[in-house]
Amino acid sequence: MTQESLRELLARVHQHLAASGSLDRESRQLLGTLMRDIERALGGGGAATAATSPAPAAAAHAPRLESLAVKFEAGHPGLAEALRQLIDALGKAGI
Repeated sequence: MTQESLRELLARVHQHLAASGSLDRESRQLLGTLMRDIERALGGGGAATAATSPAPAAAAHAPRLESLAVKFEAGHPGLAEALRQLIDALGKAGI
């Protein structure tokens, strides 16, 4: 999985998130935080040194992403699917 593929998945999650006006505020905030952490892990959030790399922080979010995917399964299946694809891609990329 390339970083470009991961970025495409992130973009798809952002699109689903933007289109989902019915998400509760807490879920929307949590997803936003998780997405920013993952973007930083991919190098999109500014220069990160080896000592402050956010990749471990992004990896720690995988269980939260899975929990959100389960929560959104019925009401937002497209978002749930995009989250699961992102989880899989992050795992394959070692993030």
